[in-house]
Amino acid sequence: MSNEKLSSPLEEANVPLILPNEQQQQEQTLTRKVLIESKKLWHIVGPAIFSRITSFSMLVITQIFAGHIGILELAAINIAVNVIVGFDFGLLLGMASGLETLCGQAFGAKQYHMLGVYMQRSWIVLFICCVLLLPIYLFASPVLKALGQPEDLAELSGEVAMWLIPLHFTLAFQFPLSRFLQCQLKTAVIAWVSLIALLIHIFVSWLFVYKFQLGLIGAAATLNFSWWALTIGLYVYTVCGGCPLSWRGFSMEAFSGLWEFLKLSAPAGVMMCLQNWYYKILMLMTGNLPNAAIALDALSICMTINGLEMMIPLAFFAATGVRVANELGSGNGKGAKFATTVSVLTSLAIGFVFWILILAFHNEIAYIFTPSKPVLDEVAKLSQLLAYTILFNSIQPVLGGVAVGAGWQSYVAYINLGCYYVIGLPLGILMGWYFHQGVMGIWAAMIFGGTATQTLILCWITLRCDWEKEAAKAKLHVSKFSDEKEQLN
Repeated sequence: MSNEKLSSPLEEANVPLILPNEQQQQEQTLTRKVLIESKKLWHIVGPAIFSRITSFSMLVITQIFAGHIGILELAAINIAVNVIVGFDFGLLLGMASGLETLCGQAFGAKQYHMLGVYMQRSWIVLFICCVLLLPIYLFASPVLKALGQPEDLAELSGEVAMWLIPLHFTLAFQFPLSRFLQCQLKTAVIAWVSLIALLIHIFVSWLFVYKFQLGLIGAAATLNFSWWALTIGLYVYTVCGGCPLSWRGFSMEAFSGLWEFLKLSAPAGVMMCLQNWYYKILMLMTGNLPNAAIALDALSICMTINGLEMMIPLAFFAATGVRVANELGSGNGKGAKFATTVSVLTSLAIGFVFWILILAFHNEIAYIFTPSKPVLDEVAKLSQLLAYTILFNSIQPVLGGVAVGAGWQSYVAYINLGCYYVIGLPLGILMGWYFHQGVMGIWAAMIFGGTATQTLILCWITLRCDWEKEAAKAKLHVSKFSDEKEQLN
């Protein structure tokens, strides 16, 4: 009888065997890694969603109070908030995201002292931008008249805009503070302060509008109180011992490297602003269609639903930027890649759930806004486009967060410009007017010509990324600024 060991066909073919126990261990290891990364991700995403909803609620509450004053007052506050404040809101928010790249990478590299310096640089750059943007508020009335708005509405909107100037300047300080704390994973603080600011806003709104009878100006002024309360709350936490490692007081070092910071943050501002105005152009184009009243009402309802749901992808945008920057800053390219994968798949899963809900309840979703049968029917027609918009928007902002974490803002700004305004907008005009598809044609062209194209390009860039090379670049970038600090000292 032969003593030769029998071999299996797989062994003879030199195929490595994975025993059941080994395979189970590998699966458990992957599951554990996903759970650990998800915990880190949701530590940022959860409070970020809450703080964004509270901020959005402040604007909605002001609109509700204005709506109880009068129709003209409601229209004026909507134009002042959505158009005038909305313009610099998107620009300054995007510019502040440049801080996510720098602070996130510095935190990952444990160069904690640089976070406070970066935030101060951001304050300076954004404050200068606020000063340059001030004419938008000062000359709002004549600009609105030139755009064809009725004279009484333009005058009242311009008056409201003047009262919102303090809110305008608080953005220069609140956005950097939020990102400074967010990059250190102190997201619970942002959520609690946002809740306190919301409660203050509700009380002051009641006090000014109903108790003191200050009318529309009182309703507008409440936004100044709540947003400054939010900013001061975050500032007090930061300087009063909440961030002992990253905040070491004001430094003259903040005035150095401003041009480099501007070059990083300006493309991010353009990136966010182009995307923000894209949907406003969609509404403007719809308003110029024949018999556009019902279509515009239906589109407004769809955009409100989309705006509320967008708080979730925008939270993932912020969280992904922080996670990618942290991992790259620590030199862990594989960790950044894994964080990207988990974030994209999680956001996509949530978007898929909303996609199903919109398609399943397309005849009912507008009942909370209006009982009008023509508007309800139009919303039902647009619901498929709304569903696909939500689905694509569950991916695109997350990939934008990857770009912010890795410092690719300038590339994404060019991609936004090309996809939205070179492809999507002309295609929307062609579908809406030449092919007579109305709002359906405009929106479909802008979704599949703009958002979908951008999503595919960002996917291609992310998949081809050399993460180890990006990690090396991040380490070099952080050490460069650290060396500059030592030279200054």
